[in-house]
Parts: sequence; C-alpha cells; structure tokens
Amino acid sequence: MSVRESRIASLVLGASAIIVALAVLAVFAFLFKFALPVFTGGQGACILSGVWNPFKGQFGILPMLAASLCISLSALLIGWPLALGLCCCMHGFTPRPLGRFLSILLRGMTAFPTVVYGFAAIFLLVPVMREALGHGSGLNWATAALILSLVTLPTMTLVMDAGMHQTERRLRLTGAALGLNRQQVFSHLVLPACRSDLLAAAALGFARALGDTLIPLMLAGNAPQWPTAASDSIRTLTAHIGLVLATDSSSATYGSLFVAGCLLLLANMCVQLMLRTHLRTRGAA
Repeated sequence: MSVRESRIASLVLGASAIIVALAVLAVFAFLFKFALPVFTGGQGACILSGVWNPFKGQFGILPMLAASLCISLSALLIGWPLALGLCCCMHGFTPRPLGRFLSILLRGMTAFPTVVYGFAAIFLLVPVMREALGHGSGLNWATAALILSLVTLPTMTLVMDAGMHQTERRLRLTGAALGLNRQQVFSHLVLPACRSDLLAAAALGFARALGDTLIPLMLAGNAPQWPTAASDSIRTLTAHIGLVLATDSSSATYGSLFVAGCLLLLANMCVQLMLRTHLRTRGAA
C-alpha cells in the first residue's frame, strides 16, 4: 500500500470513527432529552423503585434492570465456555473436516433471525423445561438464558476465531522451533496471547444478550418481578420497552421507556469501559 493510499485509509477510518461516536452521542442525547422530564416532573423516584404495578401508580423498573443483567450474565456464563470449546475444536483438537464444518455451521447460524430461535424454543425447549421444573409454564429465566446463549454463540466464537487465527499464524514457526505440535502451540502460546480477543468476545456477547428483545419477550414470561430463581418468570428492560411502547405518551408508563433505554445504554457503556480499562492496564503492565 502506497503512502497516499495509507493516508486515504486513515482518513476514511478516522471519519468512520467520528460518525459512529456522533451517532452514539445523538442516541444518548435523544434518550436523555425525553427521560429528563420524568425526573424534573417528580416521577424519577417512582420509576427508579422496585415495584411495577401501574394500576396502583407504581412504575418501578429496577426489577427489570436486574432481570436484564441476570439473563445476560447467565447467557454469557453458558455461551462463552462453549464458544471457547468450539474454537479449540476448529484449531486442531478435532479432525480438520469437522473443524471446517463447525466454522461453516457457525457462520450459517448468524443468518437466522432471532425470532426463528424463539419459535423453535417455544415448541422444543419450553415443554422440556416445563416438565423438568415440574411447575410453571416453562417461560422463565432459564429458558430465555439458554436460547440467548445459543444466539450469542456464533458472535463470540467468530470473534475468538478471528483473533486466534492471526495469532496462530504468527506463532506457528515459534512453536515448531520449540518442538511443539499444533495442539501444544494452541494451548501454550496462542490462548495466552489471545486474552484480549477472549475478553472482547465476552463483552460483545454480553452486549448482544443485554440488547436482545425478542428472546426475553417470547421466552422469559414477562412477569415484572425481581429474579430470585432460574424458574422465575421475569421481564427485561428490552421486553418492557416492546410491551408498553404503544401506551399513552403522557403517562408515567411511557416515561419509563426512556429511562429504561438510558439504563440499557449505561450498562453497555460500563461493560465496554471496564474492558478497555482492563486491557489498557494489562498492556501497561
């Protein structure tokens, strides 16, 4: 690449970064503009409380925030180890044809709409969960977390795989010089060098699960209560937004939508900042 082409590429990338940053700031400004009257009008304490019962004038969305975090973290705890295991399979721990098949399968899974996972789960997983738990409808925290882990699995796996592929190419000769086979190179050299990629995959998987609407809406039960057990029916912030979006625009219920959007963005931003801080601290060390 010539110097001129390099400068053009840098300008394009810099302009793209500025546009994305401005778009995110515009979203924050929009949500903050419509959420601010909720607090200046004296409804802030009501919305940031622990009980949702509009018929009694209680509009607390904190149980939904807790539900969003619980489902997202559960999906991450299930999906991230599976993604790492699949990456190991694709990098020498299984025969090459199987590794190529897994790679093709994961890329194909990214093309399926989320609603397809939800409908399949209603007919296949929900009856199993209902029988396994022995009570309830099968629409609960555990069911939604299992399907969300499946939805986020391709994203996390492909992010890990991209980083591992480049690192493996860079360290292949080093491993051969040390007399290591492919599995040993991957275990002792590639994995430790891909810590940032593993963390990035976890952050993206968490953000994907936190922002999903259809799976919690279809499978979590939509009961606005605090999550206390995996068998509980709960409502996430995204499902709450989908359910009450068409309500009266002058009501406290409608105002809770913008507060919910702000909380979702703040939660995602906190996760990303924690990741960047950790990587910067590790790089400095």
